[in-house]
Amino acid sequence: MAPSAMSRRQTWTESLSDAQPVPYWLDDPGKPRPEPALTGAETCDLLVVGGGYSGLWTALLAKERDPGRDVVLVEGREAGWAASGRNGGFCAASLTHGLANGLARWPDEIKKLEELGARNLDEIEAAAARYSLDCDFERTGEIDVATEPHQAAELRAWHEELEREGLADGIEFLDTDAVREQVDSPTFLAGLHDRRGVAMLHPAKLAWGLKRACLGLGVRVYEHTPALTLKPYGAGMAVRTPYGSVRTRRVALGTNVFPNLVKRVRAFTVPVYDYALMTEPLTADQLASIGWKNRQGLGDSANRFHYFRLSADNRILWGGYDAVYPYGGQVRAEYDDRPETYAKLAGHFFTCFPQLEGLRFTHAWGGAIDTCSRFSAFFGTAHQGKVAYAAGFTGLGVGATRFGADVMLDLLAGERTERTELGMVRKKPLPFPPEPFAWTGIALTKWSLARADAHGGRRNLWLKTMDRLGLGFDS
Repeated sequence: MAPSAMSRRQTWTESLSDAQPVPYWLDDPGKPRPEPALTGAETCDLLVVGGGYSGLWTALLAKERDPGRDVVLVEGREAGWAASGRNGGFCAASLTHGLANGLARWPDEIKKLEELGARNLDEIEAAAARYSLDCDFERTGEIDVATEPHQAAELRAWHEELEREGLADGIEFLDTDAVREQVDSPTFLAGLHDRRGVAMLHPAKLAWGLKRACLGLGVRVYEHTPALTLKPYGAGMAVRTPYGSVRTRRVALGTNVFPNLVKRVRAFTVPVYDYALMTEPLTADQLASIGWKNRQGLGDSANRFHYFRLSADNRILWGGYDAVYPYGGQVRAEYDDRPETYAKLAGHFFTCFPQLEGLRFTHAWGGAIDTCSRFSAFFGTAHQGKVAYAAGFTGLGVGATRFGADVMLDLLAGERTERTELGMVRKKPLPFPPEPFAWTGIALTKWSLARADAHGGRRNLWLKTMDRLGLGFDS
């Protein structure tokens, strides 16, 4: 390695010297105190398990649908502490983990899915105003950027396909000059700008605001109350907790990456760990040097991609690239911190924005994503329709979890709606195989994706086979 390259690498590493290994969003003096744990026996009409976005939206929407419904929510730790407080804060209209994934899997209903997704995002924006969620909601849109010539060609071809399909409304192709007019990086060659389909927000404040809204509507929230078992009890269900129990008519499970209380559902998801950095606030001159005037979210077009955005106080969140699956698929706190990934991300950051050399990172963290084989949520019921679940959001759940909450409530009510009639809702993804096959398959897929990035996007035989099986990765 040339001395200049070694010097740059040392500088990049030094930028992490003060980074705290905690999620920036959760490191907030305004963080609310947790509600007390459940002690003793409770009864209710609806028990919601999980205090992330899935559970919180379900409890809130249940009370909106029927203010007289008696709703209890239990959370094993604190509301928003897991994926809901660790993500990048990209709140997308897409329910299908992007339009490409949705068009490939549900071409006959993609326009309905896009319509429902746009409506869902509008309703999140309306709820943020109605309940004063104070989550820094900004409907800024997002730009997918190309950093290699083959990615630029693919973005142009994809935009042309969207125009033919009548799906390009609000989506604009940007050439090199146009994309660098929006955000100035020497690595940007082209972009696809979705002007309305994505909002930026503070993810932990969204969760905390939803909890406050639930409490205001009369939901009884118990934190530090893990649900240990789920069993039929008379005409309803019973859930045991460490210090008590809940008897209920219906149960909605919003536990996502954590082991589902319906054991047969567990094979449909695996935890994949994602990591992010947060910089110190940029000065006015630093912000001007990159020209990021319109505050859009950004993501690059590689298979091993980065996502990045500005916070309300003009920090840059920079995440992605490494997706780490732990052998055995266990969720452990020790996996939340990965210095080797932080060093890699720091180097990538300064390659993208060399004009910010000397900027320092204040926070570095990771967390588990509930990944399923079709990369977008799946839904179902158990115990003769008394239990509903939604899971598998695969990293794009900030917005889609609200839609999933509506689906769970529809299913528990036994209603046929425009949501429950969707093929996306009626059909499950393929489950993951047991170990060692899951680890081997995921490792081979990651290697193949990295190889494709290095060889002009060309997919090898393994990836082509996965595509034919409906398991192709297109993030």
